[in-house]
Amino acid sequence: MASEQKPELFELNNGSMQVKITNYGATIVSLSVPDKDGNLADVVLGCDSLEPYLKGAVPFFGCIVGRVANRIKDGKFTLNGIEYQLPINKPPNSLHGGHKGFDKKIWEMVGRKEGKIPSITFKYHSHDGEEGYPGDVTGTATYTLTSSTTMRLDMEALPENKPTPINLAQHTYWNLAGHSSGTILDHSIQIWGSHITPVDQNTVPTGEIMPVKGTPFDFMTEKKIGSSIHEVGLGYDHNYVLDCGEEKEGLKHAARLKDPSSSRVLNLWTTAPGVQFYTANYVNGVSGKDGAVYGKHSGLCLETQGFPNAINEPKFPSIVVRPGEKYRHTMLFEFSVVE
Repeated sequence: MASEQKPELFELNNGSMQVKITNYGATIVSLSVPDKDGNLADVVLGCDSLEPYLKGAVPFFGCIVGRVANRIKDGKFTLNGIEYQLPINKPPNSLHGGHKGFDKKIWEMVGRKEGKIPSITFKYHSHDGEEGYPGDVTGTATYTLTSSTTMRLDMEALPENKPTPINLAQHTYWNLAGHSSGTILDHSIQIWGSHITPVDQNTVPTGEIMPVKGTPFDFMTEKKIGSSIHEVGLGYDHNYVLDCGEEKEGLKHAARLKDPSSSRVLNLWTTAPGVQFYTANYVNGVSGKDGAVYGKHSGLCLETQGFPNAINEPKFPSIVVRPGEKYRHTMLFEFSVVE
């Protein structure tokens, strides 16, 4: 039974990249990839031990959030004529599944493969009424090192007895120069989204879909993150509509992130309709690995997802999954260096 599970750390290593993952929140704790000179560096924000994760001392570092990622307006939604009230854990809204979402649960390790294509699978059973959500849901997350510097994440979820919203997101904070190297304002990024879902003062989408052209949100061509960030308040924390990337094997190109100092590149591909681009605006003095202290903009998140508050916005792609249907969400993280 899950109640007997304890938090543990697991490693995936294929000889050229190394990833450490805990079953607490199916969380990526470290991920090391080579730079242009072949030097490995850990490019995700995190902590040396599991204790800060268990204490809730880190702001969603590396975890999988659910049952529903991002914000639900006023923590309310109606499904099949029933109104559901969720915990208001980020007033006035419900965020990332509530007080104790999927990120704060111990998942069961149910599969592991070693060798050239190592992988690990975690499973979590969410019961009916947990954090206010309807129905039992079983979710799985499989991390696989599919090639020397590529990681794939396959998330699936099955509702067992009631329709329910499901929207899982991987919440890793990236810094391709190395987790303790300072801010990501020098990184450049291209996002294959020609629209965003603009937000109100409580960071909830207004329901409109706004073209980014001619705004500080335009990353249709590669641009330095710091170049217009001062024009968007605290920083970027917005959902991009992934509507113009090329596709391969059923995945859309979501973003390409580059660090000039190490020449590391991350290409992100996904099956999801949106990506939350978040520049760690609220990270402030978080104690991290190797004595690092993470401040504002010390990392960035690229959380592919269904649109925020989609459960209350009929124009957004539906995130409702019914018994007999399966939620599927795949992400591909391709690391390389600029030649």
